[in-house]
Amino acid sequence: MRRILLAVSCILVMISCDKEDESEYFTGRVQFPVKPNLGAKEAIAARVVPYPRQLEWQKLEMTAFIHFGINTFTDREWGTGNESPELFNPVSLDAEQWVKVLGEAGMKMVIITAKHHDGFCLWPTRTTGHSVASSPWKEGKGDVIRELKDACDRHGMKFGVYLSPWDRNAKSYGDSPAYNRFYMDQLTELLTWYGNVDEVWFDGANGEGPDGRRQEYDWQAYYDLIRKLQPDAVTAIMGEDVRWVGTETGYGRETEWSVTALAPGGTPASRVINEALGVTPTSGDLGGSTLLSKAEGVYWYPAEVDVSIRPGWFWHA
Repeated sequence: MRRILLAVSCILVMISCDKEDESEYFTGRVQFPVKPNLGAKEAIAARVVPYPRQLEWQKLEMTAFIHFGINTFTDREWGTGNESPELFNPVSLDAEQWVKVLGEAGMKMVIITAKHHDGFCLWPTRTTGHSVASSPWKEGKGDVIRELKDACDRHGMKFGVYLSPWDRNAKSYGDSPAYNRFYMDQLTELLTWYGNVDEVWFDGANGEGPDGRRQEYDWQAYYDLIRKLQPDAVTAIMGEDVRWVGTETGYGRETEWSVTALAPGGTPASRVINEALGVTPTSGDLGGSTLLSKAEGVYWYPAEVDVSIRPGWFWHA
């Protein structure tokens, strides 16, 4: 009788543990236990939930991505970095009108190209002379970021910034430690001068520096700085919270997973995981059973589907 009762007791403990596991949720990411079967992996993946900042981002549904800068005045998509700030003179700029129209269109957030690959900054940065402060617009006292952020605040619109990691004007680009400090100084200005920032959008453009020097971005340092200065902001595309859907057509996959085996961000650790799995943001499957069977962990990493409403991203006649 004692042995029978002991066996029943063990069964009850095992059942209790299984039920407790099924009620457990994993915020943002989870590593699988050692050698689980596929069914166990699927059950764990089904219980991964977003970080609060990701959930708030997903509630927004539609975001406007404004491409505006020196390219607006040169009819280019990618500037060279040699453009004269004298070209930038948007005498009729009306950020209030931008935000009002975008709100009427159903947008809940606006992201602005604070700096594109040409390195021209739409705010009066202390890091470089290649900015609105050197332009004739408002006699060098203008600040596009300030005007747009103030309009967003007045109309209850969320606000985000795009800051290109590639900078074709910065002399330090290609001297990795020096440029990473320069870039983080620019991030610090954007994340401390204007109040709340809801999204920081990075692309992965990584052109050559002077004399073919290769710039190594310190993604982890960028993420840590954002978490310190704007803890509720999502980091997108080369960030850890929101991924690129893989095209700029406006379409995603037939099955678009929010829980992916694709490791987020651009850090060396993420690259090692993704290379071992043979996945990139453009892969046809990022979270199905076949991929899960090989993965050691999964991540809440939802897609942002970006598409321009006109040919190209910047304004052209």
